[in-house]
Amino acid sequence: MALMRKLIATSSVVVIFLVSTVFARNILQILSENEDGICTSMVETQGYGCEEHKVTTDDGYILSLQRIPKGISGKTATKPPVLLQHGLLMDGITWLLSPPDESLAFILVDDGYDVWIANTRGTKYSQGHISLSSQDPAYWEWSWDELVDFDLPATFKYVHDQTGQKLHYVGHSLGTLTAFGALSENKLVDMLRSAALLSPIAYLGQIKSPLAKSASQDFIAEGLYWLGIHEFDPRGEAVVKLLEKICQDPSSNCSNLMNSFTGPNCCVNSSITDLFLEHEPQATATKNMVHIAQ
Repeated sequence: MALMRKLIATSSVVVIFLVSTVFARNILQILSENEDGICTSMVETQGYGCEEHKVTTDDGYILSLQRIPKGISGKTATKPPVLLQHGLLMDGITWLLSPPDESLAFILVDDGYDVWIANTRGTKYSQGHISLSSQDPAYWEWSWDELVDFDLPATFKYVHDQTGQKLHYVGHSLGTLTAFGALSENKLVDMLRSAALLSPIAYLGQIKSPLAKSASQDFIAEGLYWLGIHEFDPRGEAVVKLLEKICQDPSSNCSNLMNSFTGPNCCVNSSITDLFLEHEPQATATKNMVHIAQ
């Protein structure tokens, strides 16, 4: 009986966690496979020029990278490159969701910086590999150790080689953890001007999200990995269909679950929520979730 109660509690946390990430519209219709990329969908629509780049890591992953080389005025950047690295369950779109005068990527490029936006392996536009399909379990056999050893160095080197300059780095959440890992091993320092680390993480003891804390304490990711679920996809088709039915029930209140997942919400208002949920959250490796929970 105790084991059964544990399994029921664990299942409940998983369902609530996933509801919080997919509430809003019919997400399956919103997420069209005809999207051409982040430049087309998020940058050029705001009147900025944008370049799509690809970088291949030493372990074979092909990553998407966007460059915004000119401000809204059309003037070419005169200041050094800035690399923006998103956090867990996000992708580079996280830097572009708000209006241009509130989105860091646009603010920096309008101030004269050469802006580059990274996208971690496993996210929508970074699911390429030289030999593996993202449908292969082996594709998802990585954690943030590999992000430290492969993704971050490959992205740094690409931006450095393309611009011929050292770069400024801005990391958020998981993007700070990977930076800590690389810099502590004296990697990347010779290509770096400065590092701004937003919401830096090293230990989850002070996390404000009750759902994320419960998922970590109850070893949710370990259970999924044990069941053979190598891709941690909060937008999986089967889950979305189930949760759409749950949210259609008048007795279900899905509208406030984002705060339960993220903790107190300072910045994502109702006008941005729908746009946010069109693009986020993104997939990661279940093994990565296990490592972070540890």
